[in-house]
Amino acid sequence: MLTASAAFSAQRDWQFASIDGGTLSLDDWAGKPVLVVNTASRCGFTPQYDGLQALYDTYRDRGFAVLAVPSQDFKQELASDEQVKDFCALNFDLDLPMTTITPVLGDGAHPFYRWLADSEGWQPSWNFNKVLIAPDGTVAGTWGSATVPESPEITSRIEALLPRG
Repeated sequence: MLTASAAFSAQRDWQFASIDGGTLSLDDWAGKPVLVVNTASRCGFTPQYDGLQALYDTYRDRGFAVLAVPSQDFKQELASDEQVKDFCALNFDLDLPMTTITPVLGDGAHPFYRWLADSEGWQPSWNFNKVLIAPDGTVAGTWGSATVPESPEITSRIEALLPRG
C-alpha cells in the first residue's frame, strides 16, 4: 500500500494547462512548498488574489509557489480563459502561475483534486479554498475561503517548510 506521500510522488507529473499557454506541472515545484488555490473571478473572495500575489512575492525567492486554479464548479468564473487572464491582469496585476479554467469537484475533477479527495478526504467546498503541499508531497494544511492567504495560520506553515537562511 502506498502512503499518501508516495502516491503523490508517483503522480507528481500532474499537468495543468497554463492560462499563458503550455503546461504547468507540479513536478516543476518538486521539493518546494506549493499553495494550490481554486479561484473564481466573480466571487466575494476574489479580492484574495491580492493576498495570494503578496504571498508569492514574499516567499518565491525562497522556493515557494502559489498555483491559482480558476474553476467554474461554483458557477462564479468568467466564460473563458482569456477573460479570466484579462480580469486578473487588469484588477490584480498577477504574475503567479495560473491554470486554465479547471474542474476541481466530482468525477470530472482534475486528477490532482481527485487525489486530494481520495487520499486526504478533502475537496474544495467553495472558491478560494487552499491546500498547502509540503516539499515531500504531503498535505501540510487545508483552509477554507474565509482564511485569508496572509493569515498567520497559513504563513506559519509556509515558513516552517522553507529553507532556513
